[in-house]
Amino acid sequence: MNEKSIKNADTYYRLAEQKAARYYKSLHEQVIQRAYVPTLTKDIQSWKHNHIHHHSLLSFFSRGKGKATPREYDNYIQWLDFTGKLDNYLDRSISYIFMRDLGKSLDSPRTQTRVRRVVDHLKNYLTQSAKTEGNKIETFSMVGLYRIAQKEGIESTVIWLINKLKTVSSNIPKEMDAEQAQRKLIKIIAGVIMHEMEEKNDEISAEERRQKLDEAIRLGYSYGLTYPFIDDLLDAKILSVKEEKQYSDLIRKTLITGFVPELGEWTGDNKELIRFIHSELRDAFEYIKTHQRQETRAKFSEQSYVFFNSQEIDRGKNLSNENYTNEELYIPIILKSSSSRLIVRSVINAAEDEGFENRTFFYGIYNQLADDFADMFDDMKNGAVTPYTYYIKYHDKRPDLINPFELYWSVISNLIHNVYHSDKKACEVILNRAINGLKRFKEKLGIKKYNEMMQLFACGNPGFDSLVQSMVQKADDVDFFDKLLRDHMITVLKNERIERKEFLNTLETVRVQINNILDISEVDHIPLMKAPIIDAANYSLKGHGKRLRPILTWVMGVNEYGLESAAIVPLLKSLEYMHTASLILDDLPSQDNASIRRGRPTLHQVYNISTAELTALFLTQKAVEEQASLDQFNSKTVLNLIQYSTQITKDMCKGQAMDLDSKGKQLTLEQLNLMCFYKTGIAFEASLIMPAILANVCELEIEALKKFSYHAGIAFQIKDDLLDVEGNLYLLGKPVGKDAENNNSTFVSTLGQEDARKAMWEHYCFAMEALQEVPRNTTFLKHLLNYNLNRDH
Repeated sequence: MNEKSIKNADTYYRLAEQKAARYYKSLHEQVIQRAYVPTLTKDIQSWKHNHIHHHSLLSFFSRGKGKATPREYDNYIQWLDFTGKLDNYLDRSISYIFMRDLGKSLDSPRTQTRVRRVVDHLKNYLTQSAKTEGNKIETFSMVGLYRIAQKEGIESTVIWLINKLKTVSSNIPKEMDAEQAQRKLIKIIAGVIMHEMEEKNDEISAEERRQKLDEAIRLGYSYGLTYPFIDDLLDAKILSVKEEKQYSDLIRKTLITGFVPELGEWTGDNKELIRFIHSELRDAFEYIKTHQRQETRAKFSEQSYVFFNSQEIDRGKNLSNENYTNEELYIPIILKSSSSRLIVRSVINAAEDEGFENRTFFYGIYNQLADDFADMFDDMKNGAVTPYTYYIKYHDKRPDLINPFELYWSVISNLIHNVYHSDKKACEVILNRAINGLKRFKEKLGIKKYNEMMQLFACGNPGFDSLVQSMVQKADDVDFFDKLLRDHMITVLKNERIERKEFLNTLETVRVQINNILDISEVDHIPLMKAPIIDAANYSLKGHGKRLRPILTWVMGVNEYGLESAAIVPLLKSLEYMHTASLILDDLPSQDNASIRRGRPTLHQVYNISTAELTALFLTQKAVEEQASLDQFNSKTVLNLIQYSTQITKDMCKGQAMDLDSKGKQLTLEQLNLMCFYKTGIAFEASLIMPAILANVCELEIEALKKFSYHAGIAFQIKDDLLDVEGNLYLLGKPVGKDAENNNSTFVSTLGQEDARKAMWEHYCFAMEALQEVPRNTTFLKHLLNYNLNRDH
């Protein structure tokens, strides 16, 4: 490592440390003199007039009847709109983001105009969404995200991002919080987008806006990746002491030299994890570098080094050490809290802005102290040293220790009057945020524990303490949209994880049950001759099939329509028999000429072509026989089901005929969609409609299920086409490249890989939106779609 580079990095860090020391000293003096008390007392007395409401009897009843809590995301937004509070709620929320993330001063006319514009846009979106009947598609769900991407023309970028987030989430060690990692990444990407858009002129063209959004998303991801894979990883104590030092040295060398070193020999237990992380971070670092100007690249390295080094200093502290000075406790958090946001400016090549840098420098510790306050018990449990955990442990032994809660209020006073120059809007927003933080903390801890903490952290001025606690108890209208969104996002991500686990469990459990009922026994023994058809049928049925169609039928039939599991066994068998027959025919030399199916040689390879053809015919008839044996249902209902089933079989034959006729021809998208529906979508439809027929489901619901099946089937087929050019033989269980070899017209050959992915996502969205029309629990169907998008075989 270049000695000069190390010296320059350390010099820059010492300069930043000196600036932080001066800031700390000024705050310390305010705490010692309690200068913040009279100033903030006056501010709060003035502020409370907008937040202590004396409700009339009528308003009491209307509030009691309709009030929703912030835990109820959609209902809470509707309640805010109904009571006329939504405008102020969004205004303080967006104003806070402009202060915290964009480093803006709220007294600027341009900032006021921008805040108003964002508020109006967000309000319109939220209120329009609230008017949608039924279950809405979440904004940050894949469907909501993709629909926004389509409006902006950045579909490919968002597909890339969703795949990246999936990859990161799947590689997060179990000791870390995957939902929090995803949330942080999304938050950072949103922050970089805001910075990028705020830097640009409002009159930029649609194409330039598209390019800037694409770049901001990729830069945001690249920068945000450092949080789960550097900060959180090192905090989680997953790595051994030796691995931690080796990894930290690698990061430090990267920041000092501007180049990612080779990983080299890694002897620890986490070798595979580190290899993955090293590869991802190297790509991210190179992407940031290639999009930076030379002058901002140096700034990025300097600020990143300050951030990393201050984090390392903090991380190296031990709660058992009772000799840390106040300066040692506070200066690193001043540095890391300010540099983390300053980095974003250099990531996007923003011009230097002295006002932004000063405001961000002074603001950072406010946010850090608020976060450390909220997390103090988790930090205490993990043995982390923060101003709060250290004060809790040593306040009775160390009278020299500064009360961090007092420092917090001195920071607030300094921000309001010295940084934002007593601006009324800034004062309003900052005090709202402070009281809201205490309210949330009180709700989280419970009254008894909260009061204990407030006694411990009392500021030494009973009048001021009493005023603050009075506001915590009485003040209203102090909550924020980002907190609502944060809580809601974590809830959704956790629920998604639980649902996904249940989905996979159901998939595997029902698959095993279905596998156990598929075997066809020999009933009629033919003397002197061996008929291989039953053996051939069982050979085909015993391959590693996904059994998605009968699983779908079982889930909808049993879980949603309330049919008896034993009663629909013949239907489950018939669906898999029909599907297996279609695969046997598909694989024949006269059709796709496949050599491997379900991870084994195809039937005509093991037996012969004639046997394969007869086995397929045998299985289709066996399917009809099974359907006719549904003796626990009304005979007319069963007849309707068989009529529907035969129509489906005919349509599937049409689809295969269209496929064969298309060889060597370039089909239009419309022709592909039709052929795909007949070949694939209609089989999904049958899996849903046949149990619906047995349950006598109404026609409207059947139409919604057909719409879902149409789009889900096409999405499934496009994924198959993509896997045929991108997949892995071992994972797929069948050769890749067969479509090109057979001169088949596919979505990939017609549209190209990128547009095929877009088409898959479009049909995915249509299918998900169709589920909103189904008046039942469609969680399994939703995860089936997600399973299709994410599968590698």
